[in-house]
Amino acid sequence: MKEICKQGYEVDELVSMLRSMLRIRMAEEQIGELVKKREIICPAHLSVGQEAIAVGVCSALTNNDYLFSTHRAHGHYLAKGGNLKAMMAEMFGRKTGCSGGRGGSMHLVQPDIGIMGTTSIVGGCFPIAVGAGLSLKLRDEKNISVVFFGDGAMDEGVFFESLNFAAIHKLPVLFVCENNYYATHMRICRRIRCDRQVNNLQQYEVCECDQLIKRVEAFNVPAKRVYGNDPVEVNKTARFMIDYIRSGQGPYFLDCLTYRWRGHVGPN
Repeated sequence: MKEICKQGYEVDELVSMLRSMLRIRMAEEQIGELVKKREIICPAHLSVGQEAIAVGVCSALTNNDYLFSTHRAHGHYLAKGGNLKAMMAEMFGRKTGCSGGRGGSMHLVQPDIGIMGTTSIVGGCFPIAVGAGLSLKLRDEKNISVVFFGDGAMDEGVFFESLNFAAIHKLPVLFVCENNYYATHMRICRRIRCDRQVNNLQQYEVCECDQLIKRVEAFNVPAKRVYGNDPVEVNKTARFMIDYIRSGQGPYFLDCLTYRWRGHVGPN
């Protein structure tokens, strides 16, 4: 008899998620050391501290679901089942790399398991993921398109264009925001303004509590915020959203609160 934990998960499922998170962490820690030694010379954006989001979401996907991501994509690639050796070879510029040694850290692909590509252009993944969602709908398939991005990418106009198109056509797209509060080196509270009443005076200040979700809800797209460092919470929420999307009801937005422990780029 399989052992069931309080969360409703089998022990093997939880162990699998933990193993995947550790695999990502260990791989990225090694990448950081290789960058320090200048053995890897391509830009490398580490997601140390954000592993639970990649694992929580990807554990709810199938190989036939499409995945698109950003410049900070090592975790997504590995969590979806990407080949670690091929990823490392890519960073060394070898032809055995997943992109033939031509893409480096920011351009990872493995179509046979649904990893359709990552991009170095902030926000560049949105229209591609939505286009893939349109393709899935036109072919009447039950698979979905998932796009990972940071909170900074939501400042790009293409995000709103893509979200609006997905909403209008009820496309099977899951938008996953890794909300680590920073866009490069600028905290979210320096980029988003909201008005509050303070001491009966109108004071213009920043508010990072729910502004991202409010942006999404303005397009009549359902959205939910979760604690992104809990893989079980992320996974449960992602499963619900994916079931909703597969049923043909349109896109969903998942806002995952997290924090990256390293700098914007490199091992610092």
